[in-house]
Amino acid sequence: MDTLSYKTISANKATVQKEWLLVDAEGETLGRLASKVAKMLRGKYKPNFTPHVDCGDNVIVINSEKINLSGNKLETKTYIRHTGYPGGQRSLTASELMEKNPAQVIEKAVKGMLPKNKLGAELFRNLKVYVGSEHNQEAQKPTAINLNEFK
Repeated sequence: MDTLSYKTISANKATVQKEWLLVDAEGETLGRLASKVAKMLRGKYKPNFTPHVDCGDNVIVINSEKINLSGNKLETKTYIRHTGYPGGQRSLTASELMEKNPAQVIEKAVKGMLPKNKLGAELFRNLKVYVGSEHNQEAQKPTAINLNEFK
């Protein structure tokens, strides 16, 4: 038996097949949507997944204002940031952030599920989140994905 014929195939930028996927966030739970979108961005469902390569797809999320948060997270979940100055800690609740920019709620949830390195930053650039059902990527002909059927 020739053991040299069994080579592990590692994906690279030239061999990766990237697609455009469209996800409707209406009626979805935030964490479940974010974990599935992060998996799509990373490419973990593909047979040629390689951990150090961007082999995921480009994902468009629409209707970000119609996302659900379970329990009373709308009032209790806080997003904390720091200005960089002494005493500069600022916080927003999820309901305040939903009023300001609903797309940012999904972006923060997905970003937290991606790797915290250069690859994670590169993967995050493949995510487009829109308020409402209109988006600017009609030219890419995105494929609509039903998240309930996606594993």
